[in-house]
Amino acid sequence: MAAPLDPEMFDELCPSELSPIRFGDKWAGMVVRCLEDGPRRFSELRVPLRGVTAKVLTRSLRRLEADGLVRRAVLAGRVEYTLTPLGRSLLGPMDVACAWAREHWEELLDAREGVATAAD
Repeated sequence: MAAPLDPEMFDELCPSELSPIRFGDKWAGMVVRCLEDGPRRFSELRVPLRGVTAKVLTRSLRRLEADGLVRRAVLAGRVEYTLTPLGRSLLGPMDVACAWAREHWEELLDAREGVATAAD
């Protein structure tokens, strides 16, 4: 069994919010990260993903399942989500995208602030 997910796993100003590189919907990349170390129940996913509603998380999980990245299994009355081999293959590209976002964090922030200032 995997260790509990850290409630502070994702910063409130998460680079995934800022990065122009998206993996599915807003929450998909974070869901994949939560499943990286093994199967999780829905309630476990809600711990670090505290900003997502149950409805939106369910929609994201269904899309990931439809794309073949996540498997939903009912075991002894419990529903668990796990990455498929295809989902696991996404971890490498996500690592590269996250490293790129960290490297260009300041530039991305400056660009977003510039757009916000220009729109004012």
